[in-house]
Amino acid sequence: MNIGFIPIDNRPVCYTLPEMTAEIDENLKLFLPPRELLGDLTKYADTERIFEWLKTLPPLDAFVVSLDTIAYGGLISSRRCPESFEDIKNRILKFKELLLQKGARAYAFSSIMRISNNNINEEEKEYWSDWGKKIFEYSYFTHKAGEESPLKSEIPPEILNDYLNTRKRNFEINKIYLSWQKEGLFDTLVFSKDDCAEFGLNVAEALELEKEGGFVKTGADEIPLSLLARAIAGKIKIAPVFLEPEFKDLISNYEDVSIEKSVKGQIELAGCEISTEKDADILLYVNNFKIRQGEIVMKIETEPFSGRWKKPAKPYMIADVRFANGADNAFVEQLLKNQADMNFYGYSAWNTSANSLGSLICAAKTKFLAEKYNKDSFLKLQMIRLADDWGYQANCRQILSSPAPDTLKNLMEPYEKRIQKFLNASYNMNYKFPWNRLFEVEIEYN
Repeated sequence: MNIGFIPIDNRPVCYTLPEMTAEIDENLKLFLPPRELLGDLTKYADTERIFEWLKTLPPLDAFVVSLDTIAYGGLISSRRCPESFEDIKNRILKFKELLLQKGARAYAFSSIMRISNNNINEEEKEYWSDWGKKIFEYSYFTHKAGEESPLKSEIPPEILNDYLNTRKRNFEINKIYLSWQKEGLFDTLVFSKDDCAEFGLNVAEALELEKEGGFVKTGADEIPLSLLARAIAGKIKIAPVFLEPEFKDLISNYEDVSIEKSVKGQIELAGCEISTEKDADILLYVNNFKIRQGEIVMKIETEPFSGRWKKPAKPYMIADVRFANGADNAFVEQLLKNQADMNFYGYSAWNTSANSLGSLICAAKTKFLAEKYNKDSFLKLQMIRLADDWGYQANCRQILSSPAPDTLKNLMEPYEKRIQKFLNASYNMNYKFPWNRLFEVEIEYN
């Protein structure tokens, strides 16, 4: 099966994670543009060269595309891109023609521009460092009250106008995509929303898109992986098993639906069927949280896993979402007591609950339906997930004050040894910080 794939940007979870996931099945060929053509924290994607790359591809069975890369140069660029509506419209029309020429089933997603509740401009326009919180409050209360907030007078007019014009431009582009969906261009089109609050201009836009027939999904970075899973032929039955079943109606950080709805939504988006434990092909253990989701980096506490977990006698995977941005050390200690066997279909504790679930289900579905299973590729993927989500995010990241690959290598050695014992596999691992920040690490192996 040949699948074209255009990521959101060049981060490891956006580029190498889908690449490694596809390698689990040697009969699945994933075609990605050269990594240097994609955007990063400060650089826009080179869309013209991506178009040229697209023309060179062999016949495809499916195409998974992050439309923000095509329209704006990437997810972060979608909030910063200064181009006019007409310039962006012309670019996406050119892409539409190329997509029609390929004739492949298209699975696409576009973001609803987020509104972060802070004054950090690392991923926003420059003025966010001074006016981010005020703009968030303006957005929140304007939507909640149904009329423009009096906070408007507290934000410089040129800044608020620029922000609102950027929002309007992106929203109009999304409405074009929705019209293409109704024409039949996309097999599946998802509008993503992340960093959600109860109210906001982004929430109002999501409601309007839904009213007009659009499919809106909480999340972002994992959606291309969910669409990749959906594009893979075949359906599997997945049974969610919540380790804290009485708390499955709680809402994760950065999301606006219960963890139970998030889990079920991810299963369905991946083209899988929700099942009972008895009839399931794979059990999905969800290490969910009590009271509230914790977050180690932000020093948000939550009660760690305190029960007893025993691996089942049928295929299983684990979404460790008790904490955002990292593993639950107490649960991992129980997991590592035994060695992974043929029934182990994956572990994930990557960033948000949606991120963990989408990437986990994609890898599990790929493995279960693999026509030519590559065990080594699966083990390498699990080595990286456990090293990143547990060793780094939940532990070593807290020790570092700045990106330092050599220091991290030394800190990670005891975690590497335990993961290698669990997987019964040995790899030499090295570490990089591709965006020169602690938020994400890139793990290479040989």
